[in-house]
Amino acid sequence: MLDLICLDADDTLWHNMRFFAAAEEALLAMLAPFADAGIAREAMAAAELRNLAHYGYGAKSFTLSMIEAALDLGGDALPLSAIREILAAGKTLLAHPVELFEGIEDTLDQLAARARLVLVTKGDLLHQETKLAASGLGSRFAGIEIVSDKTPDTFRRLFARYDARPERCVMAGDSMRSDVLPALAAGAWAVFIPQAGAWAHEAAAPPEDRARFATLDRLADLPAWIDRIA
Repeated sequence: MLDLICLDADDTLWHNMRFFAAAEEALLAMLAPFADAGIAREAMAAAELRNLAHYGYGAKSFTLSMIEAALDLGGDALPLSAIREILAAGKTLLAHPVELFEGIEDTLDQLAARARLVLVTKGDLLHQETKLAASGLGSRFAGIEIVSDKTPDTFRRLFARYDARPERCVMAGDSMRSDVLPALAAGAWAVFIPQAGAWAHEAAAPPEDRARFATLDRLADLPAWIDRIA
C-alpha cells in the first residue's frame, strides 16, 4: 500500500516544452543577422544555465535568458525592437493555453483511488498556480507543492510533511534529473515518463539500481504499474 503518489506537472499532465521551443525558434530567427542557429542555440543554453541560480526555472527566467543571449550576440547592434519582441514572446509564454495530455482526468481519478495525490512542480509560483487553475485539475490533489528546485531534501521534507514513509511513496515525471534521481535518493520509488523535446538540462543517466525505478510510455500506464508493486 502506498502513502503518496507524487506527480510532476509540466510535460507530465500538460504540454509545456513545445511552447518554449517555439519561442526559442523565433529567437534564433531574430538573431540570424548576428549568428547562425547553432551558435545562437548554444548562447541561449549557456544563458539559461548561468541564470538558474539567479532566476530559477520558468518562463520569466527563460525570457531574461533570451534577452541576455540576444545582447551577447548582437551587442550594440541589436535593435531596441528586438528586446520588445522578446518581451512579447515571454508574455505569450506566460499566457499559453494549458493543453492536457489525453485521458489525464481519468488517470488521475484512478491514481487517487490508490493513494493521496500530491502535485510536485518547480518554476515560477504565479505561473504554475495560473496553469494549475486553468487545467481544472487542482481539486484532484491532496496537496500542491510548487518548489524552486527538486532535490533529495525537497522530497524528504515533503514526505515528512505528509507523514509518509519514503518507501511507500512514488514520484512520476518526465525529468530524470528532477523527478527520478532525487526521489530515489530520498528513498521513494520513481517512474520516468519521457517526452519528446525535453530540455537538455533535465537529462541524466538512469539509475544503476533499478529496484525502485521504472520507465513507462505514458502516465495512463502508472495505475497498473502501481498495482504490481503495491
